[in-house]
Amino acid sequence: MKKFFNEFKEFISKGNVIDLAVGVVIGTAFSKIVSSLVDNIIMPLVGLIIGGVDFSGLSIKFQGASIKYGLFIQNIVDFLIVAFCIFTVIKIMNSFDKKVKEKIKKEEEKKEEKKPELTKDQELLIEIRDLLKKQDKETKKK
Repeated sequence: MKKFFNEFKEFISKGNVIDLAVGVVIGTAFSKIVSSLVDNIIMPLVGLIIGGVDFSGLSIKFQGASIKYGLFIQNIVDFLIVAFCIFTVIKIMNSFDKKVKEKIKKEEEKKEEKKPELTKDQELLIEIRDLLKKQDKETKKK
């Protein structure tokens, strides 16, 4: 039992769990903002465009039960707006990540390119040095 609680403590103290909790809290607050946007701005405009219909009041009475399909339509619009916002944020983050990776790749390529090319004089000096080393080794062998 103690091992179980220690594992749980380790799990809960990891950064990912805390990041997830922060995401849920922010998501909840964002959801309220989106719901307000849909309820108070978008749906009244949509209602005006299609002839003054108030979606929140749309319902069907069926054997004493009220089926509120207008609220369902508003929830679908909420979902679409949230999904679009998340899509946009992820697209921006991926674009930023791609640009950072490209920049790093370019910097690495520049470092590889910066290796100085030898001039003809330098190449000849290297050949002379190598020949002298070779002659020195042959001389020492004798």
